[in-house]
Amino acid sequence: MNPAGSAPYGGDPPVPAQGSAVRYIGLMSGTSLDGIDGVVAEVSAAHPLRVTHHRALPFSPELRSELLALNAAGDDELHRAALAGNALSRRYADAVAALLADAGLAPSAIRAIGAHGQTVRHRPQEFDGTGYTLQLQNPSLLAERTGIPVVADFRSRDLAAGGQGAPLVPAFHAQVFGRPGRTVGVLNLGGIANLSVLAADGRIAGFDCGPGNVLLDHWCRAHTGAPFDRDGAWAAGGRALPELLARLRADPYFGRQPPKSTGRDLFHADWLDARLASHGAAVAPVDVQATLAALTATACADDVRRHAPGCASLVVCGGGALNGELMRRLQRALPEATVESSDRHGLPPLQVEAAAFAWLAHRMLQGLPGSLPEVTGARGPRVLGALYPA
Repeated sequence: MNPAGSAPYGGDPPVPAQGSAVRYIGLMSGTSLDGIDGVVAEVSAAHPLRVTHHRALPFSPELRSELLALNAAGDDELHRAALAGNALSRRYADAVAALLADAGLAPSAIRAIGAHGQTVRHRPQEFDGTGYTLQLQNPSLLAERTGIPVVADFRSRDLAAGGQGAPLVPAFHAQVFGRPGRTVGVLNLGGIANLSVLAADGRIAGFDCGPGNVLLDHWCRAHTGAPFDRDGAWAAGGRALPELLARLRADPYFGRQPPKSTGRDLFHADWLDARLASHGAAVAPVDVQATLAALTATACADDVRRHAPGCASLVVCGGGALNGELMRRLQRALPEATVESSDRHGLPPLQVEAAAFAWLAHRMLQGLPGSLPEVTGARGPRVLGALYPA
């Protein structure tokens, strides 16, 4: 980690006096819809952020199914979305209770919870020039059930300032993975893949590359019944099909210049089915899985080469960092770089995004910006999030 006081933008953030630490909880449930990752993290003069405890809680099949359905238009959406937000916040509260028990802490020991919510729509700058982004949850209910202040709604202020509202993690990545004088890429392989470029000269860039695990998980669940392809073993047994890969890569999103962000609004089951149908020839399901792994790996590797020239280190986090086949494909596509899990850099891959939202909650309570306009395209840096007191 960079030493405290080496903030990459916006001046040096205030931190507690030497020897003291302020604790936060960060909660993240991502596009993969596999459940909740939560962390207890400390901010101190010695560390911009240090994770002390981590818990992962799965979604019930019913909650996962409803959150997935709410990514598309349907009957009685407002009613269903409100109830799903309540259910998610109750599950968030379960994660908080588990973390407090693990750490032996009372709620009063936590300054705030940074809760991302569950993204079900992300349409920045569309329709009326501002667009919208929607993360389901009920922060008031979470504050009531935990007795801890909650910081939520991190993305909408950046949209209001003309930005994409995503990705929001590059500034945090710079704090924990940046190396002065060295270009480092940080690739988060969640449901959607996003890349942070930490340039040797101190510049920071970031954007969504395209699908990470979202299509891989969908295809695996549909054809094997398993929620994901453990270690990429199924994909490793197939053959990536060049013509199908080219058809997938032909989507205009991959050629767009940053700032850009995406989600299930674009990369969903119907998107894949349409391209399989236009491909014509029958394809073995295992070869589709191998081709989807190649799609994620090649799209991300191309973006590293295009936007992070001279990158010698690619740090991978998110669930995709546990997929051996994806990691091998990335390494083959980027022979000039060392591709390795964020675990080798002090923060396990399933903790990174939750830790980022603990850090963003700290930034908000200090009145400091959490966004980077060079990443999101907003008119300037903004303080992100809204506070729901306990």
